[in-house]
Amino acid sequence: MIIYGVALLAFCYVTGQILGEFLGKLIGINANVGGVGFAMLLLMLLLDWAKKKNYFDTTTGSGIQFWSQMYIPIIVAMAATQNVKAAVSSGLIAIMAGIIPAVICFFAIPFISRLSKAHTPE
Repeated sequence: MIIYGVALLAFCYVTGQILGEFLGKLIGINANVGGVGFAMLLLMLLLDWAKKKNYFDTTTGSGIQFWSQMYIPIIVAMAATQNVKAAVSSGLIAIMAGIIPAVICFFAIPFISRLSKAHTPE
């Protein structure tokens, strides 16, 4: 019954990609806008709905849980790769718009860590 997890994942992915392409065309750009997010949201909603209706036994639920946990990191990594390719081909400003916030966050971590330690009761 793990195959239901694969079928649900495939359905969510294809539906998310179609919605992302449609949204891109709707706002006038030739790109997929939010397809990964739509797919992830749809997967979470369908999983929650199926659990509430008790449509899946424990084996099927385990299969869907496995594929949903595999899906999110893989698809996010694929989307990040596409974003990096688009940024590199767009020029220096797009690259700097990614590098500068990352560097600022890197240097802000020690300060945020000290603030959280100062407020932690012992």
